[in-house]
Amino acid sequence: MNKNSNVARQPNRREMLQRVGAGFGSLALSALLAEEAHGADSADPLAVRKPHFQARAKRVIFLFMPGGPSQVDTFDPKPELTKFNGKSSPKLYLGQKRNLLASPWKFRKHGQSGLEVSELFPCVAKQVDRLCILRGMVADDVNHPGGCLQMNTGERVATRPSLGSWVTYGLGTENQNLPGFIAIGPGPLIEGNRQYGAAFLPAAHQGTFVSDMKNPIRNLKNNQVSPERQRLELDALRRLNEFHRIDRSEDSRLAARIESFELAYRMQTQAPDAFDLTKETDKVQSLYGVDRKETETFGRQCLLARRLVERGVRFVQLYHTSGGFQPWDQHSDLKGGHEKNALATDRPIAGLLEDLQARGLLEDTLVIWGGEFGRTPAAEGKDGRDHHPYGFTMWLAGGGVRGGLAHGETDEFGWDAVQDRVHIHDLHATILHLLGLDHEKLTYRHAGRDYRLTDVSGVVAKAILA
Repeated sequence: MNKNSNVARQPNRREMLQRVGAGFGSLALSALLAEEAHGADSADPLAVRKPHFQARAKRVIFLFMPGGPSQVDTFDPKPELTKFNGKSSPKLYLGQKRNLLASPWKFRKHGQSGLEVSELFPCVAKQVDRLCILRGMVADDVNHPGGCLQMNTGERVATRPSLGSWVTYGLGTENQNLPGFIAIGPGPLIEGNRQYGAAFLPAAHQGTFVSDMKNPIRNLKNNQVSPERQRLELDALRRLNEFHRIDRSEDSRLAARIESFELAYRMQTQAPDAFDLTKETDKVQSLYGVDRKETETFGRQCLLARRLVERGVRFVQLYHTSGGFQPWDQHSDLKGGHEKNALATDRPIAGLLEDLQARGLLEDTLVIWGGEFGRTPAAEGKDGRDHHPYGFTMWLAGGGVRGGLAHGETDEFGWDAVQDRVHIHDLHATILHLLGLDHEKLTYRHAGRDYRLTDVSGVVAKAILA
């Protein structure tokens, strides 16, 4: 007899579930095994899943403008600011009295809708009939770190899954050979990967960050072995990894790491083509401003975003970060700073909208533009504006929203949202709704409670739906 024969073998996780389930009947056993099967299936966490209801949009491009573009200088004209320029503001800001500051730019009506747009955005103004401008946006944080986190994750302080992570968690992605969520920015981000991270969601849903447009993803080519040999090596590695994972199925980080090897291999076949902008015609590159020094960087980002969503990537987020962490943060030299930023982004954004429309993609691609908050109608110093989350502007296009619409309103000077307010939780609820997801049902159990992107708030802005 083997000297260890009297020592009982430790049951694996599935056997333990079967034993526990036997005490609760077949229904409980089925539920437990179903949960286990879900964990086992985490090797394919980005498989396409059905939405809760019929979706209007299939994919998202979020054009994030860190720092806070000024609403009263871009898409929310305020003639009263011009009339009372330099006069004391009737509203205190953080307990301080400041003088009102007129916009240095003129607003003009455009398109059949007649919506007014600042001369800062002459190219985007030509697309105004495709825009749904939200003039009553509201946030809760006056500082960049909390503001950026709330806009991107719904939470100002704690680490929470990002919007893109929630979307891929709910829907998966249409192309298993590319990441489901890609974030693109040429410079550092405030709060770093917390803006595009997955937090407690399965790790496969975090964004893949691209910062170098010339070498977007390192090691895409394997120059060491042939594809056939690499496939054999990966198969052997996967068998060993799966053996290691048998009793660790609850560890999503391990599952994501194992799957990352397979995704990396598959990406070698499609990612080089997706990221190769030289395959675009000169005409298309010019449409995005790639051929101009001032628009080349963001133009490349926008063109790449189109190529990615065209290939089935579910969520693409672009960060306009050239020149620093928050390029739209003009505490001084409002005119110089905003003109530089608008010049860098206006043509690329307009080109993106026009190109998506021409390719039949805009109808089911939701495009979002905006920063973490806006800026004060009153001056900071002589020629700047301070942070302002209590009434600012964002816009949406495509993906089932009404074009040529201005929704919401701020007061006569642009201080507070006074009509059809859209809080960030409401914006997130609306984005999920357009994708066919009920924000109250898209939950994930963590630390003993069910979490969702909108926390315990959020109302869909049904008035903006097409």
